[in-house]
Amino acid sequence: MPRRSLVAVLAALVVTVSGCTVPSFAPDGSGEATPAPQGTSSASAAPNASGADWQPCPEIPDQLVGRGAAGMTYDCAKVSVPRDWSDPGNGDTYAIAMIRIRSATQQGRVGSLLINPGGPGGSGIDTAVYLSFGQQFGGLPTEITNKFDIIGFDPRGVGRSDPVKCISAQDQDASFAAVPDPVSQADFTSVVALNEKIANGCAQKYSPAQLATFSTVQAAKDMDAIRTAVGDDKLTYLGYSYGTLLGATYAQLFPAKIRALVLDGAVDPKQSFIEGSESQAKGFERAFTNFTNWCKANTADCPIAPDARKAVTDALKAADTKPVKGADGRNATSGWIFVAVVSSLYTETGWTALAKAIADLKAGDAEGVFELADQYAERKPDGTYSNLFDANLAVNCSDTKDAPTVEEVRRLQGEWRKKYPLFGGSLAVGMLPCAVWKGDRDPYPAGAAAGAPPIVVVGTTGDPATPYENTADLASMLGTGHVLTWEGEGHTAYPSTQCIVQAVDGYLIDLKVPREGLRCPAK
Repeated sequence: MPRRSLVAVLAALVVTVSGCTVPSFAPDGSGEATPAPQGTSSASAAPNASGADWQPCPEIPDQLVGRGAAGMTYDCAKVSVPRDWSDPGNGDTYAIAMIRIRSATQQGRVGSLLINPGGPGGSGIDTAVYLSFGQQFGGLPTEITNKFDIIGFDPRGVGRSDPVKCISAQDQDASFAAVPDPVSQADFTSVVALNEKIANGCAQKYSPAQLATFSTVQAAKDMDAIRTAVGDDKLTYLGYSYGTLLGATYAQLFPAKIRALVLDGAVDPKQSFIEGSESQAKGFERAFTNFTNWCKANTADCPIAPDARKAVTDALKAADTKPVKGADGRNATSGWIFVAVVSSLYTETGWTALAKAIADLKAGDAEGVFELADQYAERKPDGTYSNLFDANLAVNCSDTKDAPTVEEVRRLQGEWRKKYPLFGGSLAVGMLPCAVWKGDRDPYPAGAAAGAPPIVVVGTTGDPATPYENTADLASMLGTGHVLTWEGEGHTAYPSTQCIVQAVDGYLIDLKVPREGLRCPAK
């Protein structure tokens, strides 16, 4: 089976306050893993009471990667939550889908480890399945799966949990294909019109009031219902990217209900919407520069060396006048190329794929560009999409109380283009969806988690989507945060190296907080 990256599956809109991926890989079939027993359940072995009605669901890993991980059982359940936690008695509910993964070698069980991959819009169920295949495939270490039930959940509006779906495939294609940094007023106006069309369609389908129920605050309250349903007195949680914002919100709402929180790839809740977007522009520009420096130093592996920046910039310019046509008839516009670039920067392993894709494009072959872009967009071969970007839009815009006006976006576009040549203008334009959003707003809090135990906040120095500077800011805001640094490339850190693994595992299992100031090397 093909090797599939969670970057490909779970990457979120870069135009929002956070990116969303876990730098892990599903098995490619070349390892020694063997299929897990199918149709079995570990529910009867649960050592504590649980309010969830767990049922075997081996079909989930079968659908995702062709089999279950050796020695793992997969059980699924749903928990019903109020649609609006501020009015829980009105009878409207959402069903939150969960998966529980348990190892046959589990001993000395600590409890459940709840996982969120970020986004917003990423499926925690899919992520938990991928992570269940073990550290040799970029998944969770055996030390963790031997001590915890792994609980993945799709947040409200995502995947299997009453998914929000209000953007047509045609509009998604048009959005990704559009000029990412439109200079002419006509091109800019066209992008505004497309975003207004999408916003109007979502408001007509769900109503402004219901759109606000997909907010982070509502999802954080769902997490406490999940904690109760799995039978844990206190929450142990691993959140990536946007999942750090979700975890931080939970910490502020339920500080006494926390056992341990690992927040990897920090979002800074104190940043305004504009500040967060500019922070991402800076992060992606820095990551792209790191890619170009790698090309200069590794010419044998980079067919667009020595000047990779010029090669990418030239490809974007050429696509505006003479785009290469893909095998499915799509034109590889500057928009699709830009999405491919963004997709490749989430992990250092994506750099080789980007270099080859740009080189192939110059030779008239657009398939590498479309492969990277479609992985990021969750676009299927038949032209349909998952609901990743529908949910991403609904959550981010519901969370945002300070979106800029269209006129402000246009002004910032020019200013940021000068500061961040490849990403500045595009990230400014990326604020348009929330600028024209028609839904009600429900912003998340940005304060201390008074009474919470120590919380570990992990940062990667080369992270494009959640820049490293956010790490200390989030830890400081929470008041009980402790920074752990990975001096690596790509988005998020755990479980990239043994240093990171030892530090995080020691905290999750034994509540041993990593040494203050600990910096783990890239390799």
